Amino acid sequence: MNIRKKRFFLLIAFFTITTVIFAQQVGSNSPYSRYGYGLLMNPVPGASEAMGGISYGLRRSQQVNWGNPASYSKIDTLTFIFDVGVSGHLARMNDGTNDPRDFYNGNLDYVAMQFPLLRNVGASIGLLPYSKMGYNFGAVRSLSDTQYYEKYRGTGGLSQLYGGIAWEPFRNISIGANLSYLFGNFSRSSVVIPGSGLVGETKYSYSFRELKYDLGIQFTYPVDKTRSVTIGAVYSPKLNATADVNPTEMLYSSDPYENPWLPPSQVLQADTLKNASFQLPHTFGAGITYSTGRFLMGLDGTYQLWKNMEYPDVLDDLTQEDRFKDAFRINAGMEYVIDPMSQNFFHRMRFRGGLSYANSYSNFSVNDPVTGNKTATGSFNEYGINVGLGLPFRDYMSGHTSMLNIGFGYTRQQPDADYMIRQDMFKITVNVNINEFWFFKRQFN
Repeated sequence: MNIRKKRFFLLIAFFTITTVIFAQQVGSNSPYSRYGYGLLMNPVPGASEAMGGISYGLRRSQQVNWGNPASYSKIDTLTFIFDVGVSGHLARMNDGTNDPRDFYNGNLDYVAMQFPLLRNVGASIGLLPYSKMGYNFGAVRSLSDTQYYEKYRGTGGLSQLYGGIAWEPFRNISIGANLSYLFGNFSRSSVVIPGSGLVGETKYSYSFRELKYDLGIQFTYPVDKTRSVTIGAVYSPKLNATADVNPTEMLYSSDPYENPWLPPSQVLQADTLKNASFQLPHTFGAGITYSTGRFLMGLDGTYQLWKNMEYPDVLDDLTQEDRFKDAFRINAGMEYVIDPMSQNFFHRMRFRGGLSYANSYSNFSVNDPVTGNKTATGSFNEYGINVGLGLPFRDYMSGHTSMLNIGFGYTRQQPDADYMIRQDMFKITVNVNINEFWFFKRQFN
């Protein structure tokens, strides 16, 4: 690959990363993102997402897999991998009483690169989403024969900029680690809009900055020349962080959401809660894959110890004892290719499918839609199904194969209490996995 082409791809990577930094805070309209850190993401490469989201036991030489950093050592010494993914979403929400509402979103999901350092040593860098917050809902209330409109709004989320390295010290055994800079801004507000008079807003905002660690290991057992079994495990330690929470109470002449540049007419209160405690849980993951030259199937399990994690009480109406609960996720998937070495393009296409199941890490305060009074604490379970295609594009000069991956997914968030909202999500993902022959030294006579 010539120097000009290398610089071209580096330029693409630079602008993509810059774009992702500004794009991480969009893509959610769920009222469930009001609590905790918002909706947790399960970022995996497009090919893995079409297989239900498996990653812990996935080990491939031409695919970035940040889900288990031990996989980076699989890359050969001549390859550079660039992977970027985008998606479109249709969310349909139904409270069982009113007509369902549809919301559309688009995301630039992730960008990642992988490259060799030494023999049996690989590295990766990238930017991924960790959580997303985005909601805007409300209802008409009555107080002393006076009606007013009450709205709840929030934006923000967490992203992680990671760098990782993996080493294969012994044949078929690899260890790896990711170091991530976890960052994000959050804003939550409740707005009271009377029939006449000033609009009141109570707002809480804070910024989150902390380092996160992920440790991974993989062991591959070669059954024969074409078949193998890989077992992987990942551990992320508990994270203790602090941040300043800024509560403010303001009055506006009109709705500040519809007029974002409108200054407040009056600031009733502006305070700072110094060094509020935020915690993220211990996370344990394990998975296994079985692969042949044409077929792969895998199973993953993840467990997070969210129960009793510290979080500022001022941000919601829950207590430390009932705010979070331990969360788990199960992913299963498969991939099939007719003949990866065939000259027939259709025979080299990869067909994928997968299933997933998870529970929510957060409980939610459930209110009566008429009175606004709290009736219960509820949660939801999430069911998902994915299918996808991998379209290969082979560089016959180097033998490397790049891949255009297209995936289709459906998830349902099924609540377990009355007055909660059922959410159905339809998702289309497209990602490009570029494999380049960067590190070959040409010799001339």
